Amino acid sequence: MPIEFVPLLQIQLELYRLPRGPERFQAYLQAMVAPGGRELRLPPLVAMNPMGREHLPARLEAWLALDAEVLGARAAATVPWDGSLGRLKLGLVIADDVKGGWTNRYTSEMTHRFPNPKALKSGWLAGVLWASEAPTAEAVTLEVRSVIWRATYIAAHGAACSLRAMLAQEGWVMAKSGCAPAKTPGRLDEGGRIIAAEEIAKIRATIRPHLDATDPPTLIPCLFGDPAAEALGHRPLGLPESAGFALALHDVLGNSPA
Repeated sequence: MPIEFVPLLQIQLELYRLPRGPERFQAYLQAMVAPGGRELRLPPLVAMNPMGREHLPARLEAWLALDAEVLGARAAATVPWDGSLGRLKLGLVIADDVKGGWTNRYTSEMTHRFPNPKALKSGWLAGVLWASEAPTAEAVTLEVRSVIWRATYIAAHGAACSLRAMLAQEGWVMAKSGCAPAKTPGRLDEGGRIIAAEEIAKIRATIRPHLDATDPPTLIPCLFGDPAAEALGHRPLGLPESAGFALALHDVLGNSPA
C-alpha cells in the first residue's frame, strides 16, 4: 500500500500571491479546512505562515523550479510502507523560520520530529521545508524519506517522550533515511556539520545524566544544543548545535548505544 504523494507547493504559492491581509487569510482557511469547518482538508498547511512576506513566494518558486515534488514523489516511492497506519497522503510545506512570528525553528522541529501519534491518524504526513534553507534535491529527498520512516517507527514504538527514546527514534530515522558519516574517519556529517570524534565523546558525557528527562527545558538543549537553549531562555549545557541528533546518528551507525 504505497503512500500517496500530493502536490501542495503550487497551492501555497497561489496563496502568497494574494494581497497580504484578510483576503489571503480567508483563502488559506478555505484551502486548509474542509467544508463545515470540523476537520482539516490539507493538514500539512498548518505549518505554513499564511501572513508570510515576499521571501516565501520566492522560495516556493525556487522549490518548484527544482521540481521538488517530482523528487519528493520519487523519494516516497523508495520507502516501503506496510500500511500500519492505514493509507496515508504526504505533501510538502514551507515553514517560515525566517520572518514568521509564530514559527520558532526549534519548537517547530520538536513537534515535527516528535508528533503526537494521534496526529498520524489524520491520514496525512507533512514534509517540512524550511524557508531559511536553500532548495536542494538532497534536502527534499532526505526530508520525505525521514517523514515516512519516522511514521513507521512511531507506529511500532509509540510516542518518544524521554530523551533516551527520542535519540533512539531519530538515530534510527536518520540512518534509514540516508544520513551517512563523512569520509574522514572519526567524524560525523549531520545537518551539514562535521563533528570530531572527541566532540562526540564530550556530547555523550554531557547528555548522559539527562537520558530520562521528559521536560522541554532539558530536551531542547540536549537535542539542539546551546543555540536553541539561548534562543528559548533555557540553561545552556555547553553543547554545539544539533548535538543530540549528531550523537544519535553516530551511535546507530557505530552500533554503540548512548
